[in-house]
Amino acid sequence: MADGDAGGRPGEAAVTSDPPVIRSNVPGSFPWGVMHERHPALIRRVGEATPYGPDRRRALDLLLAEITDGVIRPLEGPVHDRELWRSWDRGHLGRRWDDAPFLWAESYFYRKLLAAVGYFDPGPWRGIDPFEPFKQAELLGKGVDEELRALGGLSSMPVEEQARTLVHRALWGNQADLGFRLSAAGAQAGGQVTGLLADDGDLIWPAVDGPGPARVCLVADNAGGELLPDLALIDHLLHTRAVREVSLHVKPSPYYVSDAVPADVVASVRRLSAAGGAAGEVGERLRAAMSSGRLAVRTHAFSCAPLPYDEMPGDLREEFASATLTIMKGDLNYRRLVGDRAWAPTTPFAETVGYFPGPVVALRTLKSDVVVGLGAETVAALEADGRPWRTSGTHALIQARL
Repeated sequence: MADGDAGGRPGEAAVTSDPPVIRSNVPGSFPWGVMHERHPALIRRVGEATPYGPDRRRALDLLLAEITDGVIRPLEGPVHDRELWRSWDRGHLGRRWDDAPFLWAESYFYRKLLAAVGYFDPGPWRGIDPFEPFKQAELLGKGVDEELRALGGLSSMPVEEQARTLVHRALWGNQADLGFRLSAAGAQAGGQVTGLLADDGDLIWPAVDGPGPARVCLVADNAGGELLPDLALIDHLLHTRAVREVSLHVKPSPYYVSDAVPADVVASVRRLSAAGGAAGEVGERLRAAMSSGRLAVRTHAFSCAPLPYDEMPGDLREEFASATLTIMKGDLNYRRLVGDRAWAPTTPFAETVGYFPGPVVALRTLKSDVVVGLGAETVAALEADGRPWRTSGTHALIQARL
């Protein structure tokens, strides 16, 4: 679907025009703050965290200048994914960063950041995750210790209470977003929770506990403090609910600071196994499930695409179509799932995801402007409160279309 164009999703008649895509060209708006405050701060943090040489530091300075005062430049040099990004361009190269759709510009920034640090280039920095110092600090932090200890209390709960607790831990674990913390004043993982605005959580288990063996796709968001409860939920699916297979989709390369890549999955399973007790048992079961193929780690180039899921390629569509249930984690996946547009918040969730090829549930804490599926009374109360409820990370959604 072209940016801002009318049109329906595959297989649907176009009845009304979709609302406009969100851009970062309004000073003081949340997207403007990401592009003009968060991204420059991140470039500086990346440069401070790793002892890059003069050539990489010059590249980081050039990227800072480009996003501050320049236009969107193409990837330079012998780039392995040049044609892929050309197919994703949609005519934005050569335009001002603020004039491109926010989702597109934000995603392309992270690809250019990887180029600046030489992540894909021959040489010493090839394959070195520029965000690994931040991820590692979180994975070894006290907050994770508390999360691991909490797993010990699950065994005394009835199965349905275990399930509900694990879903909510996975949901609120989405507050553990390192990129979000760079610009959200006062926002911290584990901060005050002020509201679950929509809760379709009880619909998950009838979908999973059907008559046949279930296959679940879980599309992960962040590593560390969020991936651990995701893995605990996967263990529940495999060990307690007897799900046949779980496909865990992570990013093929570093993205949005804390987004999980395969190395983060391995590090998290090791962290669980080393913790001992109930957490250690979860870790060992997950290791065995990975070895047997019941837990399969997946990557796909489209996971780092600057486009909504209604433009997903055929092989990924088939993957989701074959799943009993797909669980989409996090704010970015939500934006890509419903479309990063100025939807009225009362727009039905099922209406925005009608194109999706199978049953889907979104677990998301709100850290950007996009939101759908809320009741009019809920929206009125939130707006009357006067605080930035859409972007503070203190509200959450569990929304399903089964």
